[in-house]
Amino acid sequence: MNCETCHLNELELETTEIKDVLRCILHTIFFHRTLTLVRPKDVDCDLFEITYVQCGLAELEKEVDEKINQFIAWAEKHPNRKSQVCLSFFDEKNKHPGWFSNKTERIYWEQWFINLHVTSPKGQGKSRGSKGPTNTKGQALEEASSSSRRDALGLLIQEVLFQIINYANEKKDHIPPISDRIFNHEILIPSSSDSVFGWNADVLRRALSSGHSYSLN
Repeated sequence: MNCETCHLNELELETTEIKDVLRCILHTIFFHRTLTLVRPKDVDCDLFEITYVQCGLAELEKEVDEKINQFIAWAEKHPNRKSQVCLSFFDEKNKHPGWFSNKTERIYWEQWFINLHVTSPKGQGKSRGSKGPTNTKGQALEEASSSSRRDALGLLIQEVLFQIINYANEKKDHIPPISDRIFNHEILIPSSSDSVFGWNADVLRRALSSGHSYSLN
């Protein structure tokens, strides 16, 4: 079985925007890769004028938030770095069925690479001791610039969401048949030992970590 890969457009964002952005992207992928009955719910982003759909599974939402928090912790320790979050879907099959062996192997059939460039706010570290008119004007300009940047980022996020939808609709032949559950999956984030250039090569090794499946009953 071939493993299809999708590299999403890179997004440049600040640490405070990571949670909104990753929630939006990850849940959109899960929703469009769920071929069984779910209870979808609309969710509004906190920082952007964007509404996306979640599958309505509390365990999945908890897992996504845990991974996002881990990525935020990594990003805070590695400022101004480009990185990736990889969402993989896989199937499990018995490797050597027999009386004394119950080993399974993972067959990966799809991977989504979320490319992020986490930057520090431009005003971070500047002295705010003076409260004169000039400083107030500068602060207003800074806030206007920040608002304009976030609006532009919102448009780029929407482009990524359309990229996900188009890919999910066009690429379906490789998807294996499943029972009444969410696909086996795993969300990989950089670790403290990952380098900027070593992430892609390291994904295959780290893909041996455990995955998750959720019952809809």
